[in-house]
Amino acid sequence: MSAEATNSVTPGPMPGAVSSPVTPTAPRRKARPRIDLRRLGRAALLGSAARDRLPDAISHVVEAHRAHHPDADLEPLRHAYVLAESSHRGQMRKSGEPYITHPLAVTLILAELGAETTTLTASLLHDTVEDTDVTLDQVRDQFGEEVRYLVDGVTKLEKVDYGAAAESETFRKMLVATGNDVRVMSIKLADRLHNMRTLGVMRPEKQERIAKVTRDVLIPLAERLGVQALKTELEDLVFAILHPDEYAHTRELIVRNAARDDDPLAEVADEVRAVLREAGLPAEVLIRPRHFVSVHRVSRKRGRLRGSDFGRVLVLVNEDADCYGVLGELHTCMTPVVSEFKDFIAVPKFNLYQSLHTAVARENGQVVEVLIRTHQMHKVAEAGVVALGNPYAPAPDAPAPDDPADGERVDPTRPGWLSRLLDWQEAAPDPDHFWSTLREDLAQDREITVFRPDGGTIGLPDGATCVDAAYAQYGEDAHACIGARVNGRLATLSTVLKDGDTVQLLMGQDPASEPSREWLEHAHTPAARIAIQRWLTAHPAQAEAQRTEAREDQQAEERAVAPRPATGDASGTDGPALEQTSARPAAGHVLADLPDATVRLAGCCTPVPPDEITGFSVRGGAVTVHRVECAAVARMKDAGRPEVGVRWGDTTECRVTLVAESFVRPHLLADLTEAMALEGAEIVSATVEPPTQQQVRHTYTVQLPDAAHLPALMRAMRNVAGVYDVSRAQPQTQGG
Repeated sequence: MSAEATNSVTPGPMPGAVSSPVTPTAPRRKARPRIDLRRLGRAALLGSAARDRLPDAISHVVEAHRAHHPDADLEPLRHAYVLAESSHRGQMRKSGEPYITHPLAVTLILAELGAETTTLTASLLHDTVEDTDVTLDQVRDQFGEEVRYLVDGVTKLEKVDYGAAAESETFRKMLVATGNDVRVMSIKLADRLHNMRTLGVMRPEKQERIAKVTRDVLIPLAERLGVQALKTELEDLVFAILHPDEYAHTRELIVRNAARDDDPLAEVADEVRAVLREAGLPAEVLIRPRHFVSVHRVSRKRGRLRGSDFGRVLVLVNEDADCYGVLGELHTCMTPVVSEFKDFIAVPKFNLYQSLHTAVARENGQVVEVLIRTHQMHKVAEAGVVALGNPYAPAPDAPAPDDPADGERVDPTRPGWLSRLLDWQEAAPDPDHFWSTLREDLAQDREITVFRPDGGTIGLPDGATCVDAAYAQYGEDAHACIGARVNGRLATLSTVLKDGDTVQLLMGQDPASEPSREWLEHAHTPAARIAIQRWLTAHPAQAEAQRTEAREDQQAEERAVAPRPATGDASGTDGPALEQTSARPAAGHVLADLPDATVRLAGCCTPVPPDEITGFSVRGGAVTVHRVECAAVARMKDAGRPEVGVRWGDTTECRVTLVAESFVRPHLLADLTEAMALEGAEIVSATVEPPTQQQVRHTYTVQLPDAAHLPALMRAMRNVAGVYDVSRAQPQTQGG
């Protein structure tokens, strides 16, 4: 809790203490002297400030607040300060400082970031309910329900046990305490930053424990919420505690570079100013030094650092169009490094970060990175959700999002993103599973954007697959996904997507579709992993049947089907065109003599009406149905496996495996699958063997609404140019 913090002014170096890193920061538009919170706190405690005017102790908060909100009503701040100061009077921090210095410092951090008045009011009061006699009812009566909600949320966060043994449960409780309002988390982040700044007199082991939780939980959340100003300083403070040797080395590198006579960043900044002045583009050009952790990462990546590695050039303009104008001038008049260009304006990051990234090369070989953005983009890049205000206030001129993915991009302060986290923690089988899954997601520092055929976008972490795209777009309806097309080509659900790919997800029609356990191996997002795990946990019999049937199918196919070459499509793409595990066979039209048994059509022979069929019971209570002439049937009979009576029901829906043989030609696969789709065939799985002597063999398992359509389907496939034969896959006998 906040009372554990020490000095509000960082002490000098001492054994086990953490001095504030000399973190390089972007120059402010208006310099403001460092605030002596110790003096202000003592004045607040001992002074006799008149209660009918704004106390001098929060004049700095007011100044910072008015810089962002010149028309703000300051009465709630005055009232909140009076209540906080009188309630905390007599309470001291461990350093001996008046306790009021802490809520003042936290509120000042948020005011500097541009938080609105309600957040600042709740920040001043965030410890009163926990540490004084003030009640939530009093807060509501004096400041309204919104402030009461925020104070209650922060109070609940303070009561969370941050012990390592309870790590997974801790984070779950944090989400529940936060509710749907990210302002609660914003206050918590500012609270943790001030405490991290003042950890100096804590025991080393306690410093380390707090730093680890900050690293594992709060820093990733600050990144997710886009509050880079808090995130970078927290990273540096954690770096100093957990890696003191590397921190000292990095500090020495920064100090040594600052003492250099030449500064390539300053020289490039002057060149950029000259170029833009000549082009008539008004812009503010700044040098943005890297913070400690960033310098450390660059040094590990590049080895010996050069002067240009210690920062970036930042160009701020007024309009979005000016960003591209600046980019054009720089690329025309200077030497661009094309591989370094990224456009986060057209495609913002998940946390609303927008900027153009490029780099220019100098004659001496040094490369200088350049960031181009508007002043508003810069404000959001630094303060994230803190600068975006009240999540419940309607966004001006903002149309309703078409889907959850787009809605998250519109504004992460809206309850959608946080509500989704709450849904995940409720759906997760246990806190440990939720924690491990979400930590992987929070650890992702790169995002890709893929496009839907309708022009919409889906934001995914780097390394995401088609499985992740399916659950991002369809939620739990993605259980029915049977495959995908990536950039127009059939692809496995395990295909790793790249930034800019176009993904068309192929959905089955069976409402009782089941996800495959194997999808967990390819799912990287919490939405996908938790939805799949939730289904498997809720359907233990089917999950066990999946495992058993997969083993049975593999054994049957190994014995009954001759080995085939490695699969790939006709264009040379490795891997099957669609996963056979991407959908379970729909066998609702088969009746078994075992009541309530799950019935599955065997993948080795795929029987269809009116084939003569037989069934075998497998572990988990399922029944696997084979054609009687299937080689696997003889194997199972020889092994003493008891048969189960099965028969076709009234429906004529069927699933069948077809083999098409053709000559190699461009677009053959697309033409063939289109012809099948026009006949109403739903492709469940497909394999395309590597071409041999300009011939290629395709194997498709398809779902037909009526078995009578099978001849027409086969004729349509034969009519595709280049296809010279289509036949139904025949079960092979031993030795065949």
